[in-house]
Amino acid sequence: MEAPKIGNLCRMPSANTLIYLVRHGLSTANANGILAGRDETVHLSDAGVEQARLLATRLSSEKFDRIYTSPLPRCQETISTYLDASHTKAIIEPNFVEMDYGSWSGKKLSKLAKKELWPTIQNAPSHVRFPHGESFLEMSHRANQTLLSVAEGLTKVCIVSHGDVIKAIVAAQLSLSVDHLQKFSIDPASITIISIGKGRSTLIKLNDTSHLHQTQSTSGSGYGKETLGGGAGPS
Repeated sequence: MEAPKIGNLCRMPSANTLIYLVRHGLSTANANGILAGRDETVHLSDAGVEQARLLATRLSSEKFDRIYTSPLPRCQETISTYLDASHTKAIIEPNFVEMDYGSWSGKKLSKLAKKELWPTIQNAPSHVRFPHGESFLEMSHRANQTLLSVAEGLTKVCIVSHGDVIKAIVAAQLSLSVDHLQKFSIDPASITIISIGKGRSTLIKLNDTSHLHQTQSTSGSGYGKETLGGGAGPS
């Protein structure tokens, strides 16, 4: 089956909408270097819970028309502190779920990086379909199609999702191909903001982690590594 093309996306909203793209906090899988995929047994680590608290503080002055979250527990846990404090609810949106890594799910990233497919994932992801899983093109299409659909008629939207999904959204909204998504870093509990509407998209913030200064180093030693699934951020 041929993968859907990004050109088939829904029409861009007629008015400007601010989109806050929030990646889930550090998870137990991140801590162990495991590609979690859609494993529903993966939760936030202790550090991830603290990140969720700091994220809630950062978002406390923001009022969203709607909040959407991936159905996976680590995303719902990341936004739960903000929801409790603001007395709001999130809408679970299946199309913002993590990529289906197929038989790669649950495996150590250190072992996956030795596989023949790995260089293609890093340099030409548009050519990659994971064994028994999803292709990057399919993931990008369903995430961006849904993004444009949920943004229509709203002023400010928050979406809590996953590293590769957010990277694919940013790439598509900047009119870049899927092959460019590995050029972005999206750290745990980071905030990326884009404005979409009136036929154009504008990147306002990318991978903002300034609210997490208490939980992670800013040395950047985690950058420059080849990643899949978003990575665990700077160490």
